[in-house]
Amino acid sequence: MVKVKRQVKKNSETNPTDCGKHTTLSVGQVAKRSGIAVSAVHFYEQKGLIQSRRNAGNQRRYHRDVLRRIAVIKTAQQVGVPLAKIAHALSSLPDNKAPNVEDWAHMSSLWLDDLNHRIDTLIALRDNLSNCIGCGCLSLHHCWLRNPGDTLSQQGCGARLIDPD
Repeated sequence: MVKVKRQVKKNSETNPTDCGKHTTLSVGQVAKRSGIAVSAVHFYEQKGLIQSRRNAGNQRRYHRDVLRRIAVIKTAQQVGVPLAKIAHALSSLPDNKAPNVEDWAHMSSLWLDDLNHRIDTLIALRDNLSNCIGCGCLSLHHCWLRNPGDTLSQQGCGARLIDPD
């Protein structure tokens, strides 16, 4: 019996442990290493949050920087930053560049005012929630959340549909 020594091609697309600058990852490798579903990787790409290129076999390949970008996306989402604002912040970075400490400081500063506003709103909701029990919010006369200062009374009697944004 003749044993044939199998040659393993070692290049950036077949060796995911290679940490060189030119290492690319498949969508499955990105999903596994970032802890998200393949569909989420595709979704982030569709929304312009991350980028891929196609190899000769028309398969998506991602630069390693996408792992840090996904970490930033997931962290920002955990604190409630909408994807549109995340995309805007990431758009200030050059393509194929992993966000660094300075980049994170800049991006997070863009979200700070909105986060503080939401925190203040949640604290006020927590502190005033018991006032809402039983009111039904039909008149909105005393509702600090939907009608602060009873400003809607200027529009006449009765309930009003309010879009808080």
